[in-house]
Amino acid sequence: MQKLTIVIPAYNEQEVLKDTVPRLWSIEREVVTQNFLSEDSDILIVDDGSSDNTWSIIESFHKQHSKIRGLRFSRNFGHQAALIAGLTEAIKTTNMTITIDADLQDDPEKIMEMVQAYSAGADIVYGVRTHRETDSWFKRTTAQGYYKLLRLLGVQMVPNHADFRLMSKRAVQTLLTYPERNMFIRGLIPRLGFQTAKVYYKRTPRLAGESKYPLKKMLAFAWDGITSLTIAPVRLILLLGTLAVMLAFGMSVYSIIVKVLGLTVHGWSSLMVSLWFLGGLQMMSLGVIGEYIGKMMTEVKGRPRYTIQTRLD
Repeated sequence: MQKLTIVIPAYNEQEVLKDTVPRLWSIEREVVTQNFLSEDSDILIVDDGSSDNTWSIIESFHKQHSKIRGLRFSRNFGHQAALIAGLTEAIKTTNMTITIDADLQDDPEKIMEMVQAYSAGADIVYGVRTHRETDSWFKRTTAQGYYKLLRLLGVQMVPNHADFRLMSKRAVQTLLTYPERNMFIRGLIPRLGFQTAKVYYKRTPRLAGESKYPLKKMLAFAWDGITSLTIAPVRLILLLGTLAVMLAFGMSVYSIIVKVLGLTVHGWSSLMVSLWFLGGLQMMSLGVIGEYIGKMMTEVKGRPRYTIQTRLD
């Protein structure tokens, strides 16, 4: 019998958890019944260091249903760390996991289709939004631009997919072999291989509360995605440095011509050539050094991804 675990990262989600957990519990029970999944199928909520009543709500649900479990971080480690912690804990006993945000903007009714795709042989099932009408024009435009930029930089991404997905046991185990601390999960999963499928849905507004990703966090998250998946920005610096050196040579030729024609100002030629050449050389040097730093910086720190304070098993 196949066991399903639904992993929910939660940070200050007291407004929505009281509705989210019963709805997901009901959907999971229905999937268990119709697809003959194990009765041990459960829900795992990861409290990412919330400062409100999120953890007390998780405790109350655990008292009602022992199969609604919880992990509590010692502080806020971030959404990606909460996902990794949930997957690491769940995969010890489950055959498949589904990750979904607590606000239920991703349609939980599609869980049934995800399980069916898994039964048909898919190791990874992506939840893909058909449109982003609930997002502002600015967020929609910047999101589409971001996906295009990542593709331009050579990063494999599934457009309009966030963190609503099903993963088999072996897919999760493979993901967890990636040791880096600065993880951008939605960019790593397409690199795993395995058979994939997609489930399409309409994104809905939050049940309650405010988004936990204001503009500042969105920009930081986007930058993390670029720097953790590619060193293309460093290579761009190297390219700019190379172009600057080429321009310096061009300026040298121009300076010689101006000097021959007697149109130059005393000292101008040597000053301009040295500025362009040294500036280009410095950028090239930074680019070469950055190639190594970009590959090592996230590994040499060796910091733990998260610290678990409390478990509810």
